[in-house]
Amino acid sequence: MFDLMKKSVYAGIGLALKTKDEVEELVEELQKKGEMSEKEGRKFLKDVQKRYDETQEKLEKRVEDAVQDFLKKTKVVTTDELKELKKEIRELKSIVNAMTQKKEKD
Repeated sequence: MFDLMKKSVYAGIGLALKTKDEVEELVEELQKKGEMSEKEGRKFLKDVQKRYDETQEKLEKRVEDAVQDFLKKTKVVTTDELKELKKEIRELKSIVNAMTQKKEKD
């Protein structure tokens, strides 16, 4: 019973809408019924948290990649691109100022 539930939870972590509290309640209930020891419960919750964190990181990466792809397709300027353009403008202004000052001296 425990292994089936464990596999089911692992398989559905990325899709599950259960909150951490609900999973903890489920573990407590299984412990009360004697279907899971306290040690198994702690290990299970630790494993669930680890898998949740891994899934969260993957999801965040996928969302970030999708947003970046969208921005490229719609040709929206990103903050980093804007910063780079500002840096280039400052550099060009410095060059123009230096050239202007040199011509004025000549």
